[in-house]
Amino acid sequence: MYKKIIKPLLFLKNPESAHHFTFSWIKTLFNLPLLKQTIRGSFAFEHKTLEREVFGLKFKNPIGLAAGFDKDAKLIDEMSLLGFGFIEIGTLTPKPQEGNPKPRMFRLPQDQALINRMGFNNGGVAEAVERLKNRNSDVLVGGNIGKNKVTENKDAILDYLFCLHALHAHVDYFVVNVSSPNTPNLRELQEKEPLKKLLSVVNEANYTYDKPRPILLKIAPDLTNGQLDDIISIVKETKIAGVIATNTTIDREVLKTPTKEVEAIGAGGISGKVLNERSTEVIRYLTQKSENAFPVIGVGGIFTVEDAKAKLEAGASLIQIYTGMIYEGPSLVKRLKKGLVNYSVQ
Repeated sequence: MYKKIIKPLLFLKNPESAHHFTFSWIKTLFNLPLLKQTIRGSFAFEHKTLEREVFGLKFKNPIGLAAGFDKDAKLIDEMSLLGFGFIEIGTLTPKPQEGNPKPRMFRLPQDQALINRMGFNNGGVAEAVERLKNRNSDVLVGGNIGKNKVTENKDAILDYLFCLHALHAHVDYFVVNVSSPNTPNLRELQEKEPLKKLLSVVNEANYTYDKPRPILLKIAPDLTNGQLDDIISIVKETKIAGVIATNTTIDREVLKTPTKEVEAIGAGGISGKVLNERSTEVIRYLTQKSENAFPVIGVGGIFTVEDAKAKLEAGASLIQIYTGMIYEGPSLVKRLKKGLVNYSVQ
């Protein structure tokens, strides 16, 4: 039904309008009592072999919703009905911000991809905290945090600390996002010394709490092997819990869409099927080179059970989806879980 009816209708709208339209319908339909139970029943599927324990947390299954879909924690209860093992909100910043000028999201159907330059648009961490206080589902929630656009890199640590303290009582793990290509100069924070300082300070603040949360680092797929070696060294040295690999790519060479069409779209990070191979390569490099010293959450181009298995075989402990769900529909969650029952990496 999704591919034959819903998707063609949504694809008549520009991507951001389709996103907001979908949001409003999910909020309405998923809360109608009878329909709510029907949805829950349709997407329900769990199995003992799907359970995972990673960085001290127990996941009922390894399929998560990646950051970016529910930036402001507006749909946690509703999206939990689709059977996710965990949901990541954000990227959240201390102050609300509009993000980059529209249009800022574009489909590349030929590549089963999206280009976005959203720019951390969100209502600010305080609004998200109020919603988190009132949620009803018990799904695990991660808080993806970043800096405001107007905050200079020399002051970025203050923004990450602000978000950490605001969210600490309300999320199960944190993700430090320094890898979005859509906030000016943000990726400079991935350089060895600034990153080491940022993660050290954030993790130190985390351990002032009685129950520290796992801190993860989300990295770009465009890092060189030398930079990935630095990431491994930094994760070990700062003793954060793990890595999410990967964010969107700025590499246009992976695309089949005509160059003129891509150039007309302009700047932005690419997600989707074309990211699958590179993100898997990064996962494999991190896990093999570090000798599995820390868990990795794999994200990027997961559209099929085979894609999911490739991420796990490369060393991922958990996986996340977003663009795959846009192209394949919400049934992708259940399909992945059924395909991973009794599956173990050889």
